[in-house]
Amino acid sequence: MPAKAHYRDFCRTAPDVPVFAQAWYLDACATGGDWDVVLVWQQDRVVAALPYFYKRKGPFRYVTMPPFVKMLGPYLLPEFRGVLKQEHALLEELIKQLSPFAAFKQNFYPTATNWLPFYWRKYQQTTYYTYRLHGLHHLAQVEAGLNRNIRRNIQKAQQLVRVVHDLSPEQFYQLNKMSFDRQGLPMPYSWAQFARHDAALAAHGARQLFFAVDAQDRIHSAAYLIWDQQAAYYHLSGDDPALRESGAGILLIWEAIRYASEVLGLPCFDFEGSMLPAVERIRVQFGAVQTPYFFVWKYNSRAFELLEKLKP
Repeated sequence: MPAKAHYRDFCRTAPDVPVFAQAWYLDACATGGDWDVVLVWQQDRVVAALPYFYKRKGPFRYVTMPPFVKMLGPYLLPEFRGVLKQEHALLEELIKQLSPFAAFKQNFYPTATNWLPFYWRKYQQTTYYTYRLHGLHHLAQVEAGLNRNIRRNIQKAQQLVRVVHDLSPEQFYQLNKMSFDRQGLPMPYSWAQFARHDAALAAHGARQLFFAVDAQDRIHSAAYLIWDQQAAYYHLSGDDPALRESGAGILLIWEAIRYASEVLGLPCFDFEGSMLPAVERIRVQFGAVQTPYFFVWKYNSRAFELLEKLKP
């Protein structure tokens, strides 16, 4: 049986595989390339896994992050975490099994805090940050921690819009695209890519759409929440540039937090970044805690490294 088939079985029983690393999610997001996995076995069971997405550029194969996948990296079963000797042995075995790709580039999940065996193998690392709200089971305390500017925007938006969930993925995509258009940025994924990823999340009961709509049925803002058993993730969003002053985007973040707490019963809300100063300020004003995660990379081909510098 190929490693991917074993990994599908593993994902069904492992207690806390993040949504980004679930086999069904990688199936949906691996457009423009493919995904695979390396595994470590002990006593006829998988105890560690490293899923990865790879693409081709000319004659080169390289590992990178697929669309809609914020984090991947190595996963160890809980009973093998926390003892460095065990962690090192498992991580070293995973690294040994990786094919000699031209390059390897991955964002690790925040709980993957030990990258030392990668360092020993000449990988490099940069620390990035996401922002997380903990203690969602005590929502009143979370609300008490909101900055007064956030409170003011929520109250303002509540007078102007209502929050609904029953509009379509197509309408969400249109709002999402407006945000990129406003910034003069190309849309990083097509409608077909978005729809494939949305269909997989919907089929697994792992997403909810939020729309802020006014009395004239104009959509001011939209938000896309996904989740696994550990956390909810503020995955995607979008605003109508002509209606941004309503504060609807802030209201939808708060509604997504409430949904994660009251409907999903999850303890953690992850903003999925960001490193941008203006965005970071909003995350902190919600009371979120700066949480590091690792971007780990290595070039095995000098030619490919030069090619990427010329044609990123």
